Amino acid sequence: MNCQATLRAASFCAALAAGSAALADDTTPDWAVPPWGPEDELGAANLMTPERVREAAGLVTEGKVYSLGMIVGSDTPAFPPRSLSVTVLQPNQTETHGLGENRFTYNDDIFMGWLGIGPQIDGLGHAGIDHTYYGGRTVPDFAKASGLTELGLEKLPGLVGRGVMLDMAAHFGTDMVAEGTAYTADDVKAAAVAQGVEIREGDVVLFNSNWMNLLDGASPDPDRFGAAEPGLGVSGAEYLAGLGVMAVGADTWGMEVVPAEEDGMAFRAHQILQPRHGIYILENMDTRALARDGVHEFLFVMGQARIKGAVQMIINPIAIR
Repeated sequence: MNCQATLRAASFCAALAAGSAALADDTTPDWAVPPWGPEDELGAANLMTPERVREAAGLVTEGKVYSLGMIVGSDTPAFPPRSLSVTVLQPNQTETHGLGENRFTYNDDIFMGWLGIGPQIDGLGHAGIDHTYYGGRTVPDFAKASGLTELGLEKLPGLVGRGVMLDMAAHFGTDMVAEGTAYTADDVKAAAVAQGVEIREGDVVLFNSNWMNLLDGASPDPDRFGAAEPGLGVSGAEYLAGLGVMAVGADTWGMEVVPAEEDGMAFRAHQILQPRHGIYILENMDTRALARDGVHEFLFVMGQARIKGAVQMIINPIAIR
């Protein structure tokens, strides 16, 4: 990684250097045993009860569908060193007329890249605290190079529930929230009240900042998009965790504020939500259409490719009003 390439990379490398000076502590952290038991691998997805799913389905009154997954390509800004490419080919057909007398031909594609790129879900094996992860698991316990043996996203059946969108651009009275703006607990509470929505246990909470206008708006600036971002702050993360939400997402590449609120800290909101509380993180969610239509409550539906041992996955969640 080139630590001078972007503010994001420089901040990450500075925090990495600071962390490397600290010695590992063998003491079991107080958050190591989740409320669903030490063997649990689903975390906050345990809150996805039949009753809550039925209630969420009742929010559908118009049947309008919103795609939340941004379009992603090889030029999409991503956390370094992540990248992807797609190669389209016609296997074993270049010197033939295809298969059979009817000349059946087809295109296939090869994906090469990272699964944590573009619109994505962070599984519970992603974010840790000094190499300790959800349920007190350490790297030797479950994080094999060939795939996670526990907490892999194949264990997750999907996420379905009540979705809540908080329009932070409206909350701050701006067309686009500036990088480095942290959503505090007070901000989250005030935005919810002003926008007439209550955050409840088991919800999927999404934040809109219009940050994606930097990719496809009137004046695209992908370098700025990937260098920093507005996002959830520490107190905001602690507040949502205290409410018992199921997932938290945003329209930015990292969901939480960058640069961090405190120098030397790196992705504290990730640490609060994931290893401590088993809450899923959704990144690069395109919430602009929801914001334009003033939709703050909806049915949220997400399925992910169930690749065995995967830490993250590219997704396209759906909001239905």
